Amino acid sequence: MSLLFTKNKKFYWFLLLLLPGWAFAQSPSSSSFFIRGTIIDAQKTPIPFSSVGLYRAADSSLVTGTAADEAGKFELSTKPGNYFLKISMVSFRERVIPRVTVQNQDVQLGVLELKLSAEVLKEVVVQGERSTMELALDKKIFNVGKDLANAGGTASDILSNVPSVAVDAEGNVSLRGSGNVRILIDGKPSGLVSIKGGSGLQQLQGSSIERVEVITNPSARYEAEGMGGIINIVLKKERQEGINGSFDLITGNPANFGLGANVNYRKKNLNFFVNYTASYRKAPGRSTLYQEQWRNDTTFISRQSSENQLKGMYNNARAGIDYFFNPKNVLTGSYTYRLNKGKRFSEIQYLDYLTNINNLQSITNRTQDETETEPNSEYALSYKRTFTREGQELTADVRYLDNWEKSDQYYTQKTALPDGNPSAIEDILQRSLNDETEKQFLVQVDYVHPFGKDGKLEAGLRSSSRDMTNNFSVTQQIADGAWMPLDSLTNNFLYEENIHALYGIMGNKIGKFTYQVGLRAEWTGVTTTLKKTNEVNPREYANLFPSVHVTYDLPKQHALQLSYSRRVRRPQYNDLSPFMTFSDSRNYFSGNPDLNPEFTDAYELGHIKYFEKGSLSSSLYYRYTTDKILRIRRVNELGNSTTLPENLATEDAFGAELAVSYTPFDWWKIDGSFNFFRAITDGGNLNEDFHSDAYSWFVRKTSRFTLWKNTDLQLRGNYEAPQQMPQGKRKAIATLDLALSRDILKNNGTLTLNVIDVFNSRRFRSIIEGDNFYTETNSQGRLRQVNLTLNYRLHQAKKAVKEPGEGDY
Repeated sequence: MSLLFTKNKKFYWFLLLLLPGWAFAQSPSSSSFFIRGTIIDAQKTPIPFSSVGLYRAADSSLVTGTAADEAGKFELSTKPGNYFLKISMVSFRERVIPRVTVQNQDVQLGVLELKLSAEVLKEVVVQGERSTMELALDKKIFNVGKDLANAGGTASDILSNVPSVAVDAEGNVSLRGSGNVRILIDGKPSGLVSIKGGSGLQQLQGSSIERVEVITNPSARYEAEGMGGIINIVLKKERQEGINGSFDLITGNPANFGLGANVNYRKKNLNFFVNYTASYRKAPGRSTLYQEQWRNDTTFISRQSSENQLKGMYNNARAGIDYFFNPKNVLTGSYTYRLNKGKRFSEIQYLDYLTNINNLQSITNRTQDETETEPNSEYALSYKRTFTREGQELTADVRYLDNWEKSDQYYTQKTALPDGNPSAIEDILQRSLNDETEKQFLVQVDYVHPFGKDGKLEAGLRSSSRDMTNNFSVTQQIADGAWMPLDSLTNNFLYEENIHALYGIMGNKIGKFTYQVGLRAEWTGVTTTLKKTNEVNPREYANLFPSVHVTYDLPKQHALQLSYSRRVRRPQYNDLSPFMTFSDSRNYFSGNPDLNPEFTDAYELGHIKYFEKGSLSSSLYYRYTTDKILRIRRVNELGNSTTLPENLATEDAFGAELAVSYTPFDWWKIDGSFNFFRAITDGGNLNEDFHSDAYSWFVRKTSRFTLWKNTDLQLRGNYEAPQQMPQGKRKAIATLDLALSRDILKNNGTLTLNVIDVFNSRRFRSIIEGDNFYTETNSQGRLRQVNLTLNYRLHQAKKAVKEPGEGDY
């Protein structure tokens, strides 16, 4: 740590400028007041997400409600009157606070302790489940356990069902139409997504996930990385007294066999937790491509079809200890180990025509046989200190990631004449070896200091260093049986990244206005090196990232929020690596070592309303981006294509989003979301034709029916409208998922049957056009999937249902 402070003194001096020692005065509201409190258990540990309901004393009618935050704190706004309060949480006795009188000032209830239910350690008491989606102005929380379609799926499957999020055939994740999304696990970077990007989430079993948080316009507290926003995947972890846990067994078709265990044991000041998932999956996929290429007044046509199957065994083990020195100090250590072994086999057929599809010239067949091994380790040590003053806390986190991936691939290629006889083109046998490593060290410290009545100062620092290597080689067998290296496809790529950041935030409340102003400073140093050719590309840049969030409370549980933040997309390892994919000998994908970062100014106006039978959230947003990064496809004279990321000039993106949750009857619950956006892209710096003015929208609707007491049926539909792109367009996608669940084993277990993509319609189709080519693609990365899952709970109830009207601001 001393080295860190010495090396970056100028940033720590800058921190002092971000922490002014003054606060705005607060003027009281004349119409409504707040009721505040903190909920804890017998060990003085906060109880997050407890349900808090405020009832009118005269007739016991529900006035409003909310959920405690992760620190157990809650806040309710109401008019003067006489009330009583009900606090409930699964595994705890309900507590009633009588005679809560609101006069002409806020009410501070202080610390409220809940007692464990006497039956909690004897049997599971099913009290219903938390709603699928919780809406707040600054983020959306998607609770995984409630969505029946997620049973037996992966983290990638779960994200594809989160409002505003889309996942394509290769597993790439986008948010509100933007592919630049920062994906975190438990709020921190993970080896799962560092090398492979979003596609790495296909290796994480969904049963280990508690919830997904979507933050569309982050404050200065968060990394500036991620133009589209942040997706935080929170893994399961319990801290209840005694032993408790949950277990999953999965079977499915195509082959999907898995098991998962999430076990926790707590006694006094020690808490042990273990999470283990293992799965074996077969993932078949298929795709087609049609291309016309024009050269010398002649049309060359190619039709391509491929089928592939990935078979893999995935193991994920995570264990740790919480040690409570006292109720205000806790130290957590954890270790995660992943071992994934996969086998991929694919077949591609190329049909080549001259002038038209009735004039077949040749038939080429290519196969890929790949073996892949990925052992990954993550070490983490966290400390949290809370102080006597409510809201004052210090957290520190240190973690180390050590990831490795080894790929060994064989390719064969044979070309025949239209009549099936061998052509004059020799058969090809090639081998590709690819070793990738990553080592990352991260230190983060955050401090929160309250002042006045509602004021709060926050400050923190973050320092990370990451070294990645990619030793890539391709050899080809020659006539005498020897292997000859292909020099243009053999090199060693080194990626070194150092990012250091400081931030300061000040927030306060003035009447009905709540504001938060922040500033983040980040210094970035990235160096890429191609060892064989000694090509070194160093880059250093320092940037400031301001953020502003202003909230205005309206009557009857309405609220508006206006926010602004500046974001960055730094070219990552995969964006910069020049090595090309080699499975398809005619369509290559690679990174671009000359890529520049893109910067975005993001504005958003949001509204949220909770009512008796549901909630409604809406927002308008605008993003202005410079040096927009987009993948551009080019086709050479031989008809072979290269697709790599390039910087376009600018993009203006406008959008409107609506999310609603409604329960018309006790047996029927509806969740829905709608997003409409317009993106104006200017790529004139690359090609005067690289302009687009795209309108698109997508909608998602889920209906859940309780058929009888312990059986649920769920239907979910998704539709993504066509979208214009600078080089063509993406066609529409429509899917339907179906699920049925039933509680069994005296309500200790739940059996779920789901069918993902009932009509096998989840196909990604596009048209791409250039000066000398026209290309149509149609790919289906995952076929229809049927899963049967058994979830068994040990001394653990289902998540508590939230009262109508609840929410947090």
